[in-house]
Amino acid sequence: MSLALFILIALLMAVDLTIEFVRGEPLALQTFELLIFTSALAGIAFHWWTTISERRRAQELTDELAAVKDEAKRWSEDARRWNAEAQALLQGLGAAIDRQFDRWGLTDAEREVALLQLKGLRHRDIAELRKTSERTVRQQALTVYRKSGLNGRSDLAAFFLEDLLLPAASTSFAG
Repeated sequence: MSLALFILIALLMAVDLTIEFVRGEPLALQTFELLIFTSALAGIAFHWWTTISERRRAQELTDELAAVKDEAKRWSEDARRWNAEAQALLQGLGAAIDRQFDRWGLTDAEREVALLQLKGLRHRDIAELRKTSERTVRQQALTVYRKSGLNGRSDLAAFFLEDLLLPAASTSFAG
């Protein structure tokens, strides 16, 4: 809209100046009109420069957005791949834990308590979740420790998780 207005003003002033020049009017009377004409041309130039700058910035933003979308797609693909690998490993871990529970001869209730402890739940939380008393959960946990030969919750977690937390290559913690 503003560009059209500047162009219209410049055209009208150019026509007016041409008519006055042909009539031979003095240059002093045309100075103000030349100033208006020059201002209109400056407005056109400024509008053109602003438009080009905005288009360039819009293209830069479009390119940046495309790069971010590509990066997000790579992250999403990596996350899906990691999730699939982790799920396969977790299924294998779950089967290994079940086999160990079988070797220890745990009942279904004891297995459930042991699994919930491995997930980090407290006795009170396990009791609420299983809709039983906290005392029952404590007794079942003690039975798990006795049957497994372990000394408590920390030993139970360490039994299953200790080797999982080390990197693939042998690492020394001595420094």
